[in-house]
Amino acid sequence: MTKVEIQFDVDRPLASEELERIADSHAIYGMLRLAPGPGEGKLTVEYDASRLTAADVEAALRRAGVPAH
Repeated sequence: MTKVEIQFDVDRPLASEELERIADSHAIYGMLRLAPGPGEGKLTVEYDASRLTAADVEAALRRAGVPAH
């Protein structure tokens, strides 16, 4: 397993339903940890790089409706 941590910018503060969808994204195989911050407008994701790419992670967040880039 190769753990990688990446930060995404979010376009606006996340609503509670978006935070719930982020929590559900943890169920995606290879996504290890999702957390807001550091700082406002940021989302930190830790994932297994032997299973996912940064593009896969971003696509999963977008499918969950999270305005991350």
